[in-house]
Amino acid sequence: MIDLWKGSANTWDCDEMGHMNVRFYVRMAFEGIGVLAGQCHLSHAFKPESPSTLIPLEQHIRFMREVHPGRPLSMKGCLLDVSETGATLYQELVHADGVPAASFRTRLAHVGSDSLKPFAWSDRSRDALTTLIGEAPAATAPRGLDMSKAAASSESITREHAIDEGVQVIGLGMVPPGDCDAFGRMHPHMFIGRVSDSVPNLLYDWRKKIAASVPGSEMGAAVLENRIIYRAWPTAGDLFEIRTAMASAQEKTHSLVHWMLDPVSGKPWMTSEVVAVTFDLKSRKAMATPPALLDELATIAPGNLYL
Repeated sequence: MIDLWKGSANTWDCDEMGHMNVRFYVRMAFEGIGVLAGQCHLSHAFKPESPSTLIPLEQHIRFMREVHPGRPLSMKGCLLDVSETGATLYQELVHADGVPAASFRTRLAHVGSDSLKPFAWSDRSRDALTTLIGEAPAATAPRGLDMSKAAASSESITREHAIDEGVQVIGLGMVPPGDCDAFGRMHPHMFIGRVSDSVPNLLYDWRKKIAASVPGSEMGAAVLENRIIYRAWPTAGDLFEIRTAMASAQEKTHSLVHWMLDPVSGKPWMTSEVVAVTFDLKSRKAMATPPALLDELATIAPGNLYL
């Protein structure tokens, strides 16, 4: 694997849980993708005048150890496969002691920067990418999500379906220019960021009840895994809404499916499935959910949404 990024988390990258917010993991990963592009004769890929660029189609993230402000971090990666117009990249964000903070498996497409249509690698880029093919360690493999499950077609993801299922809106807003990249499209890390901002509207009171059942605890939350399907790219001024339904619930973990939709067209910007825990901010451990509250989650996050 090659070095793709080095740095640390800033205090302002961390949220009310005292650890780095999920959006900044993804931002670091995409800076690493830029470094990879430079290693493969594509240093122009993220500049506004570039004829081609790289976009994510799908991404799996596994969060394994908290990141706190000021601690040294580094990222390495390799290619898992390379096709005529795409590649799958493995990245590992690592603490100074060698313990992984997170792993990323991202299916990338090389596309025309305006059309977003597949764009064949040049011979020298493909040759360089091929030399970086390696193997991801088993210890960071997907754990709580079934990666063999095929994602639904974008045509089947509709606002009308979510409304019919009684799935509530937990996030709503407009994409500002500052959230967009050199091509005017929303940064990838803002998809997961907007979901992170919206989840308290759904789960804050429910998690408070869980914390109340554990004497001496302080309520928090943490994401363990996330599988994201990037479906379309909003630009400045586009609107979005986030609708969320429960996928499953166990004593210590719960899974949610999020749909980020265009409320104007009814079509999806992104869908994701998340495994999360209610987190004790004092012990920094997951808290068990009382059985009655497991049943309650189905009532506050109703409906059938699919990835």
